[in-house]
Amino acid sequence: MPVDKAAWKAQADAYKALAADPVPAGVGNLAEFRADCQYSHSAADDPIVFPGLPGASHMHSFIGNNATKADTTAADLTKYTATTCKPTQDHSAYWVPTLYDNATGKPVETTGFRVYYRSLMNSSTGQMPMPNGLRMIAGDAKKQQPTPRGAQGQFYCAFYGPGDLDGVARSTNGNWPICGGTATLHFILQFPDCWDGEHLDSPNHKDHVAFGSGNACPASHPVKIPAITFDIQYGVKGTPEGYYLSSDKEGKSASSMHGDAFVMWDQPTMNQRTRNCIAQRRTCDDFGYQK
Repeated sequence: MPVDKAAWKAQADAYKALAADPVPAGVGNLAEFRADCQYSHSAADDPIVFPGLPGASHMHSFIGNNATKADTTAADLTKYTATTCKPTQDHSAYWVPTLYDNATGKPVETTGFRVYYRSLMNSSTGQMPMPNGLRMIAGDAKKQQPTPRGAQGQFYCAFYGPGDLDGVARSTNGNWPICGGTATLHFILQFPDCWDGEHLDSPNHKDHVAFGSGNACPASHPVKIPAITFDIQYGVKGTPEGYYLSSDKEGKSASSMHGDAFVMWDQPTMNQRTRNCIAQRRTCDDFGYQK
């Protein structure tokens, strides 16, 4: 899916001409801005992998744009802007496979869903904003491997203080942590930070983006964009019976966890946040500089 080169040039030119807002005293130096979102709805739809085919996917939990369904297009995200995210200038659609309680078969929906847009590098030289209409997938829905204690790609226990991220115990099958104290289950999904500058999507929904290294993007993907990170909270602590994802009901591991991002922001807001927060390497929250 090729980018509209005229539209991207117009956004890039506007960004390059944009001055940063003054930085108030006390602002941190993490190069990021964010959107704090809530669960919106569920459907067996995937407008990136199965566009226009309602019911063709495993069940997904949708976050952000309330109108997202199988045939959603970039134009739809611009037209239908009601969202569960703050700031409301974020019209994007985000989704993940639905989590189910293995004992009851009932869904366990997210109780918090923070989307960071940040720099993964130590330098913001050449930083550009995110193009509207960009589609990306992080993770692998077809991966079905055990996720025992210490495995990569597992859910973890989030504490506000010291605690065991891998849980104080495990589910009977070993794939899910059981959290102690006040901790609940979380998952982190990291998307790439470099774009080829040519395509808003690719056949596998991954090849048009790449991870940078050494504070630079590869020649094949020369445009440095904000790196999306999903920080997903589930308001449960874990049980011996554990859970399963809609993408792996049989294996009941966490390895198939994945996320989709269909990016659509109010363009001046995206440009200004990128300039203020990432290019200047300052910490921003949902509404601007964070003190």
